[in-house]
Amino acid sequence: MTSSETLLPGTRRALLHRIATAQAEGRTPSLVAAVQREGRIAWSGARSGVEGHAPDDDTQYRIGSLTKTFTAVLVLRLRDEGLLDLDDPLEAHLPGTGVGEVTVFQLLGHSAGLAAETPAPWWERTPGSSRPELSDVLGAQPLLHPAGHGHHYSNPGYTLLGALVEKVRGDSWSEVLRREILEPLGMDRTTPEPQAPHAGGWAVHPWADVILPEPAEDLGIMAPAGQLWSTTADLLRFARFLAKGDERVLSASSVEQMRVPAAPSESVGQEGNYGLGLQAARLGSRSLFGHTGSLPGFLATLWFSVEDDVAAVVLSNATSGPAVATVAADLVQIVAEAEPRIPEPWRPLPEVDEELLALTGLWYWGTRAHALTLLADRALELRPLQGTGRGACFRASADGTWTGLNGYYAGEVLRVVRAGDGTVDHVDLGSFALTREPYDPAAAVPGGVDEGGWRGLPRE
Repeated sequence: MTSSETLLPGTRRALLHRIATAQAEGRTPSLVAAVQREGRIAWSGARSGVEGHAPDDDTQYRIGSLTKTFTAVLVLRLRDEGLLDLDDPLEAHLPGTGVGEVTVFQLLGHSAGLAAETPAPWWERTPGSSRPELSDVLGAQPLLHPAGHGHHYSNPGYTLLGALVEKVRGDSWSEVLRREILEPLGMDRTTPEPQAPHAGGWAVHPWADVILPEPAEDLGIMAPAGQLWSTTADLLRFARFLAKGDERVLSASSVEQMRVPAAPSESVGQEGNYGLGLQAARLGSRSLFGHTGSLPGFLATLWFSVEDDVAAVVLSNATSGPAVATVAADLVQIVAEAEPRIPEPWRPLPEVDEELLALTGLWYWGTRAHALTLLADRALELRPLQGTGRGACFRASADGTWTGLNGYYAGEVLRVVRAGDGTVDHVDLGSFALTREPYDPAAAVPGGVDEGGWRGLPRE
């Protein structure tokens, strides 16, 4: 099964070949995938080991840890409503857990030092009723690492976040999820329990082409870490929201914060990182964000590229086999490279602020040349003209200053410093003085400028 309305035949062929190879070499009963470009599903396809029967973009699969991203969005909604702060200790809102000193931020980014899994038995393959309390999830030694020192993935950590949502909202995690994310985004095929049509989960024998059905357990209080079932169509709606934001759910600035790395990786040289409920990966020069997921019988991945405005979802019903995270990344890359995004037309600014226009052009930090450019909404961009250097975009503030949005200068304040006669003396950026000439003797350069000025080196 394949469908497409907007991609070229060669691109569609490449996408189909990629998932067909993944299903065959990965030995999975079925695999379904879809690609979204500029907010519209541009292609979907599926492969199945059952002749004449294949899933489509309305077939549910279990998505495992992709559920964590939904839980993270619910927590950030609480922050944006002022009901908690990300630096709050858990104890301030959910007392009595025994790990109350860890912060909400640390739990979101898997840097709280909690164990990766619950005490035995394997929680993904046993009924949630066997772990009725948080103490059953955390065990006798819940903290394995110092909190805040690094990334260590933790399923119990997201169980705590789900319990936090329930405590603050006064309602079940699943009901809050339905009301605050699924309904506003039109994700009516994303549910805690499977709803037909849905795939069955299978284990494939490692040394023979035979299969074994996997149990689909209700995870109980572990649900916020991996309970959900969904479809490629629904998950692409979610991908669009994660890339652009939606004021009904979470603002663009808050979903952007989810993509910022929250803690160092677990090992040196490890590619990718983890933000607040979102994984990050690199594919060549391309940055991808999303999440992977697995539960017995199922594998899932959602990746999106903000720069390319392309997202891909791959779902499979095998416990192990196809590398769906790699497949989804490849689907994004195939579309982004075969049919690169057409940029929006350049347009002049609607009005000109002469005072701001006078600030543009060359500025020097010491001897390093920078260009200051005026953008829409009185924003500024500073970029180095020699080498890589330090640059950033700056948002205008009501007090006449600008605040850095990215890179080294994120959060730093840029302000114009004027001389006694009102003319611009220099630009102060976090105490750095940028002047119109290298070490301008007429400007207030910290440390002063040698009275002898620039000079050569005499020959002997």
